[in-house]
Amino acid sequence: MIDQPFIQLLWLLGSSVAVVVAFQKLHIPSSIGYLLVGVLFGAHTPGPVIEVQQIREVAEFGIVFLLFTIGLSFSLPQIHALRSQVLGLGTGQVLLTTAVIGAASWLMGLPPATAFVIGAVFAQSSTTIISKQLAEQGEEHSHHGRLGVAMSVFQDVTAVPFVVIIPVLSVIDDDVGALFEALGWALAKAVLAFLLVFVLGRWLLRPLFHAVAARRSAELFTLTVLFVSLLAAWTTSSLGLSMAFGAFLVGMMLGETEFRHQVESTIRPFRDVLIGLFFVSIGMLFDPSEIPRNWPWALAGVAAMLTSKTLLVALIVRLSGLDGLTAWRTGFLLAVGGEFGFALLAIALDVNAITDRHAQIVFTSVLFSMIVAPFLIRYNHALAGLFVRRAALQADPETYPVSADIAKHLSGHTIICGYGRIGQSVGHFLEEEQIPYVALDLDSSRVKEAHIAGEPVYYGDSAERDILEAVGLDAAKLIVISYDDVVSAKKVLHHARTLRPDLPVMVRTRDETHADELRQAGATEVVPEALEAGMMIASHALLLLNVPFNRVVRRMQQQRAGRYRLLRELYRGEDVYSDNSDALAADALRSVLISSGSYAVGKKLAELVPEGVTVASLVRQGNRAPEPFDTLIKEDDVVVLFGAADDLDHAERRLLG
Repeated sequence: MIDQPFIQLLWLLGSSVAVVVAFQKLHIPSSIGYLLVGVLFGAHTPGPVIEVQQIREVAEFGIVFLLFTIGLSFSLPQIHALRSQVLGLGTGQVLLTTAVIGAASWLMGLPPATAFVIGAVFAQSSTTIISKQLAEQGEEHSHHGRLGVAMSVFQDVTAVPFVVIIPVLSVIDDDVGALFEALGWALAKAVLAFLLVFVLGRWLLRPLFHAVAARRSAELFTLTVLFVSLLAAWTTSSLGLSMAFGAFLVGMMLGETEFRHQVESTIRPFRDVLIGLFFVSIGMLFDPSEIPRNWPWALAGVAAMLTSKTLLVALIVRLSGLDGLTAWRTGFLLAVGGEFGFALLAIALDVNAITDRHAQIVFTSVLFSMIVAPFLIRYNHALAGLFVRRAALQADPETYPVSADIAKHLSGHTIICGYGRIGQSVGHFLEEEQIPYVALDLDSSRVKEAHIAGEPVYYGDSAERDILEAVGLDAAKLIVISYDDVVSAKKVLHHARTLRPDLPVMVRTRDETHADELRQAGATEVVPEALEAGMMIASHALLLLNVPFNRVVRRMQQQRAGRYRLLRELYRGEDVYSDNSDALAADALRSVLISSGSYAVGKKLAELVPEGVTVASLVRQGNRAPEPFDTLIKEDDVVVLFGAADDLDHAERRLLG
């Protein structure tokens, strides 16, 4: 065992940095990296061992600050405004999953307290994994993507009662009556704590922070935030409840004030470090040697979690009025386990509400589900299609599905895939010009409202070949893909190029990251909305500076013809907080200082710059030369290059020698 606390800390921090950096490069959530560090330094693996209790005493505050920031994000007015989602979809999923899994565990002979803990842990989903995977495949703005992320975030709020309930389970043995009595007392204390924090918070917090802010001291503000959050945690702890519950309540109160964003910014460094330590402490509890003995039960737990959550979420979403495809896709997103489940498991272990062996099985099940998660999310459309492919074609008549006779009345029309804000804007302009069009969308309520208003919008998945054929692909003049879903857009392009190789297809994308990929897939035009926004701002700026209108139009046309070269020439910098490796790999500008002794001195740029790299300019004594290819390079010149990162590295090496 490592004896010196300082050396323990160095081992822990060094290993955490190395593992988290490696996991981020592999696009694996950092929380799993922290768990791995905990396993490596736990007592159950060979090598150096760090005493888990020393870590847990500090790491417990990670959950306190996590619940504090969740409270900041969900103040009472926000929860009231989102009550239909919080109390409907989010709460329904958590309660039903807890009830189903808990009841099944109890029927298998487990004690009521243990069964309840297993149900509560399995009910959680990983917001980090869901949002990151959806962003990587371009589905974060899709209907099922937004709904899945919203429900996973709301789980954090609806799971707060578990933080109150689980600590009282230590007094429960097999007496169900005692369980309900203890839960009643816990809920009564929770109501008392809420009223206490609510009243004091309303009367004291805003004046206190106004007085502190008036001092204009960042140090004093930080101390006040720490004092208030820990005081609330101590208050609920004194009532026999979790410290995290008090932090959540005071966070809700501060979320209503104008200091919310500054408080969140102040507490974030403490939260992130302590949450990392918390997951390290959880990993220390995991015993890899138990896997051979527990793996059949762990696999059964994974199967029960994935199956029950998928079915329950799909059922809840379907009953809320959404279409079957969206319901199943949302179900597959939320089927996975989540990091908050580990937090509930740790709380249960602290109060002996679950045995160590059962905790090992539950831990392994949740971990296995998080490993499977990227595959479930990546192929959510294909998996959902197994259940609703034919049913989608026979949808409720009130959703106005695509029918076979639509194409009879269409010729020379435009097919708009996706009828959100951009799709509707395109449709309205086409209508103004009396150009016929037909639109497809999977939001049944949007389709219904638009169709009643007389717009030619139908319910259907534009990525399906038979749907495209049904809306007259063979007679269309243009396809506009208006949603930002690269995977679905490539499917539409595949069908269009197979059936109509000559048909122009315009694709909207968020930025230039996937532009070349979409062009290779067959897109005639790719419109990056971020670059177009830059074009609009630049054109308005030029007009306000009295640049002639014709010249502004010519500039814009040149940029579009050159695929937005000026807007793509960016100094991207070292964005250490960004996880978007695709954006970092895109073309960028780089300034290369030609120092004395460089290979390029006395030579022409045209002889040195490799293929794939463009010379944007040459800067000499503060003056820019836009086309310096025939200029002899001198010492202290700055060559500005544009290209991909690897090509820029090669060009820089050639210039500097």
